[in-house]
Amino acid sequence: MGNLLEMVLGQQNSGAIGQIAKNLNLDAGDALKGLGSLLPALQGGMKQNVAKGGLESLLGALTKNKNQQYIEQPELLGQPQAIDNGNSILGHILGSKDVSRQVAQQASQQSGLDSSILKKMLPMAASVLMGSLGKQNQQQPMAKNPNMLESLLDSDGDGSMMDDLMGMAGKLFR
Repeated sequence: MGNLLEMVLGQQNSGAIGQIAKNLNLDAGDALKGLGSLLPALQGGMKQNVAKGGLESLLGALTKNKNQQYIEQPELLGQPQAIDNGNSILGHILGSKDVSRQVAQQASQQSGLDSSILKKMLPMAASVLMGSLGKQNQQQPMAKNPNMLESLLDSDGDGSMMDDLMGMAGKLFR
């Protein structure tokens, strides 16, 4: 089982990544770079939520949500309800618009992409993230194996995702 970043940025989601690129007038490489710089913050927010006892609500959201549709039908990602959906996910994961802005700023410094583009990408990234997790959950229900979610949120089990990201970024941008 790879980590969350690999799962979201992997081949099976190339349609979603292509659609994000199209929606924001980016090339696929920049879309990938943008997602790669945004996802660690979302991953970190999820990890904090789970640590604070939010595992039940996350698992509930994964079984009830329809985010898989954004993986299966990526063209839906640009629609207003997809953006609203993504913003609602961001509200749960990051807590506030201020935090979302900070995430976009940091991601901008890492990726070299404009933070206004990354702010628009954030809700789409959140929908794709939850869609990937939802799809994974259909294949292997996480309620039966909560450790799987924990291992997804920290790929090498050392409690830190920054090193995981740096390794991942190295692979992506070589």
